[in-house]
Amino acid sequence: MEVTTKDRILDEALKCFAENGYNGTNLRDLAANLGLSKSALYKHYNSKEDIWNAMIDRIRNYYNANFDHHPQIPETCGELLELTMQLVGFTIHDPRIILTRRLLMTEQFRGGQASELASEYFLNGTKRMFSEIFRNMIEDGLLKRDDPELLALAYTAPITVLIHQCDRERDREPEITEQIGAFARHFIETYRADCEK
Repeated sequence: MEVTTKDRILDEALKCFAENGYNGTNLRDLAANLGLSKSALYKHYNSKEDIWNAMIDRIRNYYNANFDHHPQIPETCGELLELTMQLVGFTIHDPRIILTRRLLMTEQFRGGQASELASEYFLNGTKRMFSEIFRNMIEDGLLKRDDPELLALAYTAPITVLIHQCDRERDREPEITEQIGAFARHFIETYRADCEK
């Protein structure tokens, strides 16, 4: 698939906004990083806010394409662990997801779309997804009977915190990934139904 100038602008905008924030990013530097003039940038987008909005829309589309919020329900607790670690691996290694997380960590306080996306991606989306998973696994007799929404919150919040720690301490990624795996295994063992082997 051909990378258009608009795509290149949005790729570079994500890097600049993630590194410098919205207020710290100016279009002259953005254009220079792309080897374009500022006026060439304006041929594609009318303003910094237009670039921001297009970038946010692109982030939403990327998340929707890569995070299936209705995944296949695990048929065993082992499959739950596999699914969890697959999602964690993608989350901590995908460059666009890493930049998006960095962007949202600072820009969420700006309000608007960034605040909404931070809430969705850091908590609500994964909580909803795992609530559905846990509800079905409880019904299938794989997990102990409990409130699936509370289980999802108890499961996803520590993992999210460890992913953010991985962003800050990239050199500790293997250790942090192992902590996530150990936590997930402990959680699964704690809530595994007696009949599940």
